Amino acid sequence: MSGGVAYVYDEDGQFDTRCNLSMVTLERIQPADEQAATMPSGIWHRGQTDEAQLKKMLEDHNRWTGSKRARELLDNWAASRARFVKVFPTEYKRALSEMHERKVLEEPATPAVANPPKATAGAK
Repeated sequence: MSGGVAYVYDEDGQFDTRCNLSMVTLERIQPADEQAATMPSGIWHRGQTDEAQLKKMLEDHNRWTGSKRARELLDNWAASRARFVKVFPTEYKRALSEMHERKVLEEPATPAVANPPKATAGAK
């Protein structure tokens, strides 16, 4: 669990049948570059990609405990990542989306040019 978001290793692919989906959504863990290309960073949990957070938690767990299972998951990361599921509380997801939308609306549409280029001498 990480601040309301849980990352579950779904080894048999059946977690969705055992999870109460009334208050959460389940999402696959996208590779970091894919998440960056498809989801605004303003709605990322803790401002990081899911892959980066999950991998860091596993690395920390392995370092602190010597977990063989964590080491196996990290050694076969691409396949392991594909078996993890992100459990995202719907209210938390909504709150992140609303905060992101407000931030986008507050940003200026086009930044003003602070120092426009000056005409060069001799130009007509």
